[in-house]
Amino acid sequence: MSMEELFKNHIATISDRYFQAMEKHGFDHLLIPAGSLHGVFLDDNKYPFKANFHFNSFVPLTQIHDSCLMLTPGKKPLLCYYQPVDFWHLVAGDPAGFWVEHFDIKMMRQKDEVRAVMPSTGNIAFIGEMGAPYQDDDFDAINPLGLIHEINWHRARKTAYEVECASRANQMAAAGHLAAKEMFYNQGSELEIHLAYQLATGQNESELPYGSIVALNQNASILHYVNYEAQAPQEHRTFLIDAGARYNGYASDVTRTYAYQQNQFAELITDLDRIQQAINQKVKPGHSYVDLHIDYHLDVAKLLNKHDICDMSPESQLETGITSGFFPHGLGHQIGLQVHDVGGHQANIEGDTAPPPAEHPFLRNTRPMEAGQILTIEPGLYFIDSLLADLKASEHGNSINWNTIAELMPYGGIRIEDDVLVTATGHRNLTREHLPD
Repeated sequence: MSMEELFKNHIATISDRYFQAMEKHGFDHLLIPAGSLHGVFLDDNKYPFKANFHFNSFVPLTQIHDSCLMLTPGKKPLLCYYQPVDFWHLVAGDPAGFWVEHFDIKMMRQKDEVRAVMPSTGNIAFIGEMGAPYQDDDFDAINPLGLIHEINWHRARKTAYEVECASRANQMAAAGHLAAKEMFYNQGSELEIHLAYQLATGQNESELPYGSIVALNQNASILHYVNYEAQAPQEHRTFLIDAGARYNGYASDVTRTYAYQQNQFAELITDLDRIQQAINQKVKPGHSYVDLHIDYHLDVAKLLNKHDICDMSPESQLETGITSGFFPHGLGHQIGLQVHDVGGHQANIEGDTAPPPAEHPFLRNTRPMEAGQILTIEPGLYFIDSLLADLKASEHGNSINWNTIAELMPYGGIRIEDDVLVTATGHRNLTREHLPD
């Protein structure tokens, strides 16, 4: 099916979701700003623009700041498209493409021209970051939680258009990952690897969905490492890259880990990749994501036994929390227009929460799996100084082979991550379609 047809169906589905929520919560109109550029304090520079994802649910453009969308049931969405006269900066071009016919479009040269099209009757709600030119407007509700909870609940189920965008974002990321891998084996620095990734994806840092993690050697033990050292290390031991791309606003989130030489750490990577693919096979409607996370902790324990890192039984490791010292984060999260998409802890459409288990506070998704969700599956195994110091000082410190730990510490850690679509009968791996084994 073409993007035109996919988007036609998508806009119908998304509009219906918002219109039903508006009716349920008593709103006749809904104004959704794209968002504005933010200036650096006491400076004339601006931070990179990040669009309101509610806006991008409808409009597949991520850089038309100060535009806005007006929704009124029974009417085409009204897009107020900001195109100022500006010779200092690149101005958005005229609206064009497969999506344009689904909107009534009003071109704006000044931000406050939006006031002329704002409804004068009926209840109007506002969803987004409040700023000029809206501060003086008397909205009936600003970011009403009931409506937002309802939209967030539905967002977990992606339309066919959104799945296609996610697939293409994974294809772009795959090109970047292959270029980064090649640069690693050519002994590039973190900065050189990072630049190779950007060049291959065709996206600069502000366009990527998040700051790419490009970590060599022990830096791979820092979960959100984004320093990009310009000098290559004297020895290339291992390389962890966690990096994605965007397509029409939709994000991919992909991680791979490589060893420069064949050794015990390389064997750990192979084992973890096998485990990760086995977890992927368990992704299907009705299954518990929380159970997947807990089951992986048991896999961690078995790995620690196999590689002579811990001599306690897997069950005892899980019970005493030893595995959390080697795998401190969650198995993954919902992904879509946001990397960590909303609603992962939502228990129902009303917005009640389903928090993660107390023993696993960093798990970002507790919703049962259902068709249409896109989830990341990202098991890891790390050798982190502070966590290992706590473990060594604990009553269980004698169960750890600290000689093996000392040998593995310079390699940092391992993470392997795919974006996986839950289908009616199982799953579809959007990442490995483009980045095979």
